[in-house]
Amino acid sequence: MKDFLLITPPFTQLNTPYPATAYLKGFLNTKGFSSYQMDLGIEVILELFTSKRLGFIFETAFENGYIQSANSQRIHSLRNEYIQSIDSVILFLQGKNPTLARQICTMNFLPQASRFEELAELEWAFGSMGIQDQAKHLATLYLEDISDFITECIDENFGFSQYAERLGRSASNFNEIYEQLEEDLNYIDSISLQLLELTIQEYHPKLVCLSVPFPGNLFSAFRCAQYIKEKHPSIKIAMGGGFPNTELRSLTEPRVFDFFDFISLDDGELPIELIYKSLSSFNESFNFKRTYIRENGVVIYKNNSQVNDYRQSELGTPDYSDLMLDRYISVIGVANPMHSLWSDGRWNKLTMAHGCYWGKCTFCDISLDYIKLYEPLTATLLVDRMEEIIAQTGETGFHFVDEAAPPALMRALAIEIIRRKLVVTWWTNIRFEKSFTSTLCTLLKHSGCIAISGGLEVASDRLLKLIDKGVSVEQVARVTRNLTDSGILVHSYLMYGYPTQTVQETIDSLEMVRQLFELGIIQSGFWHQFALTTHSPIGESPDEYGLVPEYDSISFAHNDIQFKDKTGINHEKFSFGLKKSLFNFMHGIGFDIPVNDWFEFKVPKTKIRADFIELAINSEPFPVAKPSSKPIWLGGTPLISNYSVTKKGKTKEMTELTIHLKDDCVEVSMEESKANWFLDQIKTLSIYNTDQRTIAQLKIDFEANFDDFEIFWYSKAIMTLKETGILII
Repeated sequence: MKDFLLITPPFTQLNTPYPATAYLKGFLNTKGFSSYQMDLGIEVILELFTSKRLGFIFETAFENGYIQSANSQRIHSLRNEYIQSIDSVILFLQGKNPTLARQICTMNFLPQASRFEELAELEWAFGSMGIQDQAKHLATLYLEDISDFITECIDENFGFSQYAERLGRSASNFNEIYEQLEEDLNYIDSISLQLLELTIQEYHPKLVCLSVPFPGNLFSAFRCAQYIKEKHPSIKIAMGGGFPNTELRSLTEPRVFDFFDFISLDDGELPIELIYKSLSSFNESFNFKRTYIRENGVVIYKNNSQVNDYRQSELGTPDYSDLMLDRYISVIGVANPMHSLWSDGRWNKLTMAHGCYWGKCTFCDISLDYIKLYEPLTATLLVDRMEEIIAQTGETGFHFVDEAAPPALMRALAIEIIRRKLVVTWWTNIRFEKSFTSTLCTLLKHSGCIAISGGLEVASDRLLKLIDKGVSVEQVARVTRNLTDSGILVHSYLMYGYPTQTVQETIDSLEMVRQLFELGIIQSGFWHQFALTTHSPIGESPDEYGLVPEYDSISFAHNDIQFKDKTGINHEKFSFGLKKSLFNFMHGIGFDIPVNDWFEFKVPKTKIRADFIELAINSEPFPVAKPSSKPIWLGGTPLISNYSVTKKGKTKEMTELTIHLKDDCVEVSMEESKANWFLDQIKTLSIYNTDQRTIAQLKIDFEANFDDFEIFWYSKAIMTLKETGILII
């Protein structure tokens, strides 16, 4: 028997578990509670995509006359090829059958339907993609073809990373979801509940906690709760996660509690601990933390516990045990190395800090605790947790899922990783702020950082100020250049339709994006249309931004708000042109097409200079380090060669320093006495030395023996070393 059963309902990601239950399990471990966690989504996918299940799906679709489109007819006619190949393909995508890659890449092994039509546009990528990645991409298209068939012929709500997402999106009342729950189980539901029943029978939990991160998990969560209420009425059920945190803050619908006993908001550790304790309490006025319950047919929000939430350092290390880590599948839908990170590879997920250190963006839900309450961890504790997770999972890849990772903490984290000689691969989300100098980016790369995502949002300085993003387009260009030059991939989140945005600004934003891609300083991006949310500054004061909100009567979900823009511009019509152009830019083509030509209707030409981004990069001021800055030596011990130089009858003793790097060899020369001084400093400047010296201290030491320090510090030799072995932090 287990105290808790923690469930992520279908569907989130195919390649790695969503981390919420791992965080909760890690916390419960610190309190001595027993728990079991399951990612029901991956279990359903692995059960569904088998030769046995596909055979049943094809037979059912045919017998019921559901095969209508030409694409589904083609897939059905190739059903034997799909049935024969599916088990081998899944094993390959799990990394258990790597030799199949060569067969997949022959192009006549996998049956092909409509998803393969885009291959002609992607042939250019196959020359640079490794054979394993090529095969993953082809296998992904193959799975998407099968998914299309299932959606058309078996279950219209099916999707790899969501289920019945439409039902969960801004469902202001519960009626449609409730009506759907009254319908008979479909095929996907039946698989989910069979797997759920097996787990319940094995572990007999007292409390089932369903973590619902997205709208696409909501309906499945209700199906699971409905089943448990019917078959195991003694088990109590709670819901938490990202969806209730943002969407259920105005909940009044009592029917929801026909399915759930408790719904908690925000950080879940203390709420579920108190919920569990309430199960054995006979006190009807039990004190809860941020928890909805139903009393006498009425929804009550109880937040009367005086116990403080736990600090981040007290929550324990996320625990990934129980999850089928070796059975997740890696897929590559887009042949772009940065874009594929979200779906390819098994990533351990962590956060550097709770909340957002910036917390000002006007479109963001900054009034909610998950953003508003900022609490960073220490680098030491973070790396401790990384080492614990590596020991548990055997995986050394980490995705830090912060709203915006703090630059100072990233720097400390990188130094701690390097000092422990830990070999890891990691990536995260940032603000493109000026703290990301070339030096910091180089340090991050040395620690194993391979990629960064960040919000450029609307590439317009006027609108960036209105967003209160705290960055400019020029600054974004310089930061992305620094990241790219250091070998870190860059993904940019892009926005269109922001309040007061003009058509000209949309076209000019696209031109900025075109230049960033053409210069190669952004490798991936995604456009999304502005959405008005109730918990954002714009949602709280829409009139100030020229919006006329259309409020619904709320009894269930409440986040997105429908609105009219006083500009009268239909921003949605720009969607296709923006996304088509970006798709081409990500594949290295289309840069010579005027940006207005990407649209099928008349739009103005851009007013942005064709070299705007290039000028922004080249006009960056010369970096001058502060006296309090600390130089760090990342290089090894230089090889030394002394020689003499005679000029105009005067002989000068010189020293040549040779530094071997992983991919290069650097040689610099200095006067012998200054070289000896510098070699002595290397010992104290080493990144492995915890007592780092400042530039001010170096200056005092240098000038006690020689002339002006600045002349030496900005000499050709030292400037060369700053590009290779010396980092100023």
